[in-house]
Formats: sequence, structure tokens, C-alpha cells
Amino acid sequence: MHLRIQQCAPAQVSLLTKLVRKTFTEAFAVHNTVENFSSYINTYLTEEQLGKELENPDSNFYFVHYRDDLVGYFKVNKRGAQTELKKEESMELERIYVDARYQGRNIGSWMLQQVVGMARQAEKSFLWLGVWEYNTAAIRFYERQGFVKFGEHPYYIGTDRQIDWLMRLDLLTLDHP
Repeated sequence: MHLRIQQCAPAQVSLLTKLVRKTFTEAFAVHNTVENFSSYINTYLTEEQLGKELENPDSNFYFVHYRDDLVGYFKVNKRGAQTELKKEESMELERIYVDARYQGRNIGSWMLQQVVGMARQAEKSFLWLGVWEYNTAAIRFYERQGFVKFGEHPYYIGTDRQIDWLMRLDLLTLDHP
């Protein structure tokens, strides 16, 4: 498969916003009320908000391309940009999404391996993420990759309080070349 990643530049915020909103809507709109979902999208997934996140030197967005097609993206956070732990020895995978048209092609697995490589290259001890407790397919995917649950935290879509599982992958115990 001809996949490649490209770090998203601040000048690409419009393209990023379009992709973020599309993939988040594909994944979660059906599970939320229109009011709560619209509130979330129009607060946290705007060009203004994503532009601020792009300017943070400890957060990086990456586009994923299959040949010439933009098929997904992910976001990693280090140090104080992490949403929870904020530990020097960890890296957070805050977002990872594949366009619905390209799902089922192992692109998500490839993306996750790129993130694991980045965390190792940055000499992090572990990689962690949050995943909605009812997203059982994603939880199983992360478990197959070696992630284990270590906690929970609330997450709001509008006024709806949801729970994310916090999962981590210990990098120091993994075999790697």
C-alpha cells in the first residue's frame, strides 16, 4: 500500500478542519443528539480552534495520504499539550481517524505504527489515548495492538457526559528492532 504521512502546516487549517469534521461526523453523529453534536462540532472542531492547536509546538497533526488521496489524520501531544497526564515520559495519541471510504484496509493499523515509531524516536516510555467506552471495535483494535486500560475520564459532547477509557501502550517492554 502506498501510504505516507505529511505534517499539517498552519496554512492547511481549512483542509484539516474539513477532514476532522467529516471523519468525526462519520464516527459519532449517529450516537448523539443533533443539538449536542452540533454544539461540540461548532465549539471544538472549528478553524479557529484547530488553528490554535496547530500553533502549539507540543501538538502535531499529520495527514495520511493513500497515493494522491487524503484518507485520514492523527494528532499527537507531548509535554503540557497532553490532555491528561502531561508527563515528560509519555506521548498522547489524541485523535486518529480514517475516512469511512478507506476503512477496512489496515490504514488505521499503519497509522498507529507510525505513532508508535514517533513515540519511540522521541524516547517516550509509553503512548496513551482516550477511547469512548462504547466504541468496542476501537477498544478491541487497541487491545490487539497491546494497549491496556488504566483509567477513565469524562468527555462531553454538548451537555452529554460520556466516558472515555484511558489506554496505554508501554514502549519499553515491546520488542522492536
